Amino acid sequence: MHFRYAPLLVLVFLPHFAQAADPAPTTITLQELHCAGCVKKVTVKLLAVPGVAKVEADQKTATVKVAPKPDAAPSPRALWEAVENAGQIPVKLQGPGGTYTALPPS
Repeated sequence: MHFRYAPLLVLVFLPHFAQAADPAPTTITLQELHCAGCVKKVTVKLLAVPGVAKVEADQKTATVKVAPKPDAAPSPRALWEAVENAGQIPVKLQGPGGTYTALPPS
């Protein structure tokens, strides 16, 4: 008895490869991130920026990773200003829109 693999098996995996990759995150480095209260303020301000889906802050490294919503691109300027409005000082913003060490242009 001889078995053959059906081409249908390839079609089963095809939809998996057709899915879009997760949108690229933006990483913001802060001058400092002292406490859990600071982390909360920054997180709340960043979540209010249009297009932001998730925010993860690392107090030890003073960095914040911002994940966009699918098919969204949060404004680098809006992200930078949100950090400033939380009372923190951003020193670097690196994301799909570029890398900035000062307030990004509009």
